[in-house]
Amino acid sequence: MTSTFTGPGLNDHLKPRGGVDPAALDPHAVTISGIVVDPSYGPQSTIESLANVERDIAEPGQYPFTRGLFPQGYRTRLWTMRQFAGFGSADDTNRRFKYLLEAAKTSTKANTGLSTAFDLPTLMGRDSDDDLSAGEVGRCGVAIDTIEDMHRLYADIPIDKVTVSQTINGPAAVIWAMYLGMAKQRGIDWSTLGGTLQNDILKEFHSQNEFIYPPEPSVKLVVDTIEFQSTHVPRWNSVSISGYHIREAGSTATQELAFTLRDGMEYVEECLHRGLDIDQFGPRLSFFFNSHNEFFEEVCKLRAARRIWARMMRERYGAKNERSWFMKTHVQTAGCSLTEQQPLNNIVRVAYQAMAAALGGCQSLHTDSMDETLGLPTEQAVMVALRTQQILAHETGVTRVVDPLGGAWFVEAMTDKMEADALDYISEIDNMGGGPFALDQQGKPAGGRMGVVQGIHKGYFRRAIAEAAYRFSEECEAGDRIIVGVNEYIDNDEKRPIDILEIPHQVEVDQVDRLKKFKEDRDDDGVRRALDGIREAAKNGDNVMPALVDGALANCTLGEMVQALADIYGRYAGGPEW
Repeated sequence: MTSTFTGPGLNDHLKPRGGVDPAALDPHAVTISGIVVDPSYGPQSTIESLANVERDIAEPGQYPFTRGLFPQGYRTRLWTMRQFAGFGSADDTNRRFKYLLEAAKTSTKANTGLSTAFDLPTLMGRDSDDDLSAGEVGRCGVAIDTIEDMHRLYADIPIDKVTVSQTINGPAAVIWAMYLGMAKQRGIDWSTLGGTLQNDILKEFHSQNEFIYPPEPSVKLVVDTIEFQSTHVPRWNSVSISGYHIREAGSTATQELAFTLRDGMEYVEECLHRGLDIDQFGPRLSFFFNSHNEFFEEVCKLRAARRIWARMMRERYGAKNERSWFMKTHVQTAGCSLTEQQPLNNIVRVAYQAMAAALGGCQSLHTDSMDETLGLPTEQAVMVALRTQQILAHETGVTRVVDPLGGAWFVEAMTDKMEADALDYISEIDNMGGGPFALDQQGKPAGGRMGVVQGIHKGYFRRAIAEAAYRFSEECEAGDRIIVGVNEYIDNDEKRPIDILEIPHQVEVDQVDRLKKFKEDRDDDGVRRALDGIREAAKNGDNVMPALVDGALANCTLGEMVQALADIYGRYAGGPEW
């Protein structure tokens, strides 16, 4: 049987489990996440699974959805090929969007969505003319300051027909308000809009640091968007609960699984405390996972995630709508696994990671470009990444059978192990909030509350991820983990074989000039009234989304609306234990 080791550290949950120290074993016996595996597996490895096939595994499309959400899998509908794009100005990114959509048109079988990357100032809720934005405008994504920028970003793109994903967190409510305002000005009914707002602020406190407000009001803003979506934008996914960045920060696959699902549970519990109906908002929650190099671990992580989420939604929260039990997930290949050395090798890494995501049953997929460790992707690199998905979908046969690895002794044992370890983490986080959430006899929330937020204040997540990252780094340094081209099979005479996309400084100059003119041409009194309305809504504890949409339509900038909320909520620099 398997056992898990996640490295020695400050916390009890980071010490060896099962009494097995992988340091004493052949490194080939230990997965990236520290799971010790036997050299072979047979029926004795999966006695519990085999005895409870109907309960734990079932058929594809049947609760608890271990084998997938739909009986016919990709025969019914192929995963959405959602390529990430965003750089420079809104016009630059709009051209890249059109390039990707045109590339997808060459096949009648294409099912393509757009995924938007924003630059660092936008991610931090700052306008391009802010002193702290200097040198970063348009560098790692697209610069969006105003509703006018939003119009330019999606110009000539049928947003009522193409799904749009927006990778934004701290200022997610503001960016979404601008998007909705833009749609309204274009005469597009919100009921036709399909897409996803990443909007997962909890993982920012764990791993990525792009938070603005303290944890409590930050979670409140997420609940605001969930409530607003459930009433006004029925086809939109109001939050994509994201483990991707947790994994990129160095977590194990099991930590990614557990922390992501527990973050999602925190949002559900706060929605229930507000009095929302779980079956009204539950079907529109979505997830975002990483697919790393450890092939079978990644497949089993997605299978375990569906099973845990389905059971939590039905048994812990009382959801009755089957769609509320679904864990719909987007997967992106692991950017942190790509190497600057021998970058063409990244094409192979991405292909295997993408196959793991498909065999794990994802609903949409983004394949990284081979040059992402060097800079923003070039058009050639983006095309290779997209073609990787198309070859996987149409040439390998993986779409013919649902969960083709299901029933394999190793796969079922690994799925069970990852589920059990993830549930241990979830229980530990529950206890930080005073115990597990429960519903009383009247169906009202009872029991513990905000275990994740309490864990943030204690520094729990950061320590756990740091310890896992340290262990992996040590293994690579020691040569126990071979990274081709980095610590083995090194080419000392290597010459970089690919071009790099560079963003000229003129992008920033032009964006700041546009913003200056935008401010000169608007109604200042209308802006002041709209910002006062945002502050009033935040102060009263109201849902701020209507006020933010009004602010976008009144030509308030991103930075102005973010600051209006900060005037009430304050800004967060980290807890006392950070």
